[in-house]
Formats: sequence, C-alpha cells, structure tokens
Amino acid sequence: MPTATHDPKRRALGKGLESLLPSRPAVVPQIAATAVEVLGKPIDLPLDSIERNPYQTRTHFDETQLDELAQSISATGVVQPIVVKKIGEDRYQLITGERRWLASRKAGEKTIPAVIRSANDEQTLEMTIVENLQRADLNPIEQGKAFERLSREFKLTQEQMAYRTGKDRATVGNFIRLLRLPEFVQKKVESGELSFGHARAMLALEGDAATSAAQKILALNLSVRQTENYVQGLINPESKPKPEQKKDVQPEDPNVREAQDQLQRKLGLKVRIEDKHGKGKVVIEYANVEDFDAIIAALG
Repeated sequence: MPTATHDPKRRALGKGLESLLPSRPAVVPQIAATAVEVLGKPIDLPLDSIERNPYQTRTHFDETQLDELAQSISATGVVQPIVVKKIGEDRYQLITGERRWLASRKAGEKTIPAVIRSANDEQTLEMTIVENLQRADLNPIEQGKAFERLSREFKLTQEQMAYRTGKDRATVGNFIRLLRLPEFVQKKVESGELSFGHARAMLALEGDAATSAAQKILALNLSVRQTENYVQGLINPESKPKPEQKKDVQPEDPNVREAQDQLQRKLGLKVRIEDKHGKGKVVIEYANVEDFDAIIAALG
C-alpha cells in the first residue's frame, strides 16, 4: 500500500501554502510621497517651546528605559535630532522623537537639537505612524491600532501599508485583527504577558472563548506552539478521538494536517481540509467582512 511519503497526490498536499496560495509578483503600490520640506540643518531649540505630538500612536513609554536614555543624554547629549514643525511664533510641534524629547526633559536639559520641517496635519500624522511602526519596541496592540488608523484615515490597503513599513502583508492583517480580541487579551498583549504569536493563535476564537483560553495559557505558561495546538483542539474537538475510539480511528495524513495548520496560522481563521485519496475540499470559516477580505487578499 503506498504511503503518504510515496503517493504523489499526498506529496502535493504537503508542499505547504505555496500549493494552495499561489505566489504573485510583487506589486509596488503607487503611494504619493509625503511632501515635506527640510527648512534647515539641525538647530538647538528650547524644550519649553516644543509641544507634544497630538497624533502620537504610542501609549506606553518604559520609565526605566527613559531614565537610561536621560542618563545617556546627560553624558553625551542627543545623538539624533528630533523632527518638529513650526506652529507659531517661536512655537513648535513634535513630529518624531518623543522619547528623546521626554528623556531630555528628565535629564534637565534646556535645549534639544531639532530639524524643522514643513508638514500639514495629515502629513504629520502619516509620518508619526510610519516612524512608530518601523520601531522594534512598539507593542503588537499599538501596531494594530496604528495600521488601523492608516487604513481608516488614509485609505491605504494592507499591501500598501506593508510596502510602506517593510512588513509582510499577512502580518499587517494579523496586527489589525488583534483589535478584535477581547479587552482582557489585548491588555495582556500590551503588557507583554502574551506575545504576538500567542495572540495570533487565538484569533480563531471569539469573545469569552478567547478570554478563557488566554487565562489558561497564562496559568499554564504555554509556549506559542503549545498555544497553537491548544487552540486547534478547542476549535476542532472532533479531531481528538475518545480513548475507546482510538483503535477504530485512522491517523490523519500528516501532510494534510500540516497544510491545514499552516493555513490557519497564515490566515488567523479556522480552516478544515477534508481529504480522501487526494481529493476533497478546503473549508475556511470567517466571522465578518474583514475576515472575508483577508481571505480574498491571500488568494489573490
């Protein structure tokens, strides 16, 4: 009897997502360049003349890291100038560099090096969001909110946002979908108790089910891989045979199982592959229009 390893039909199913989601040539979106004009070289501006950026998407600044940066600034000064725009006579508004601005105030500095740029409110918002998204220390929920704001206020597609920030399109979609998770789960992600991988695995769950799952994941200190297996067990309880049924149940083809798991991780949605001798169907469940759009985008 041919095995899954030698059966060419089975082997095709084991090629991964490429066999189900054909690759498409990269499309460079036509995004209008942000029209900002550098008005001069860095100059020292009084800290008190600079106002906070009202479009700032960051909500968490680690106080320990701010203290460390303040100490560094006291010793060596600000290495990279902040970026501001003029909003009045001797008054400026931050565009980027809020951590350096806050740390300089902590350090007791009177001035800070800054580059003045000409930008309207819309350009300021876009520059702030994109700059923040390119930072490695922005937490996943903040990233999701920033991407959602780019989509809502600038009508950018997920592909355009991915191109603009250097991230994968599917990752952008997953960040945005994190905002559907219950508030309890989002707060645990913001605090770092749950990682992006944990949260992404829970996207297939909804409401109280996601909250209960998060509580168990935290209590048992599950890894991301263990979380993925746990969630799959919750949404596919029939795949776990009862002890007395084990002798009568045929083991699932590992290639089919791997393809199904990859699809679920890629889409963040419940996926079921029903396969019989190389023929069958792929069932993808979605809860709303955003999920449906993500499926269409992935399929091209």
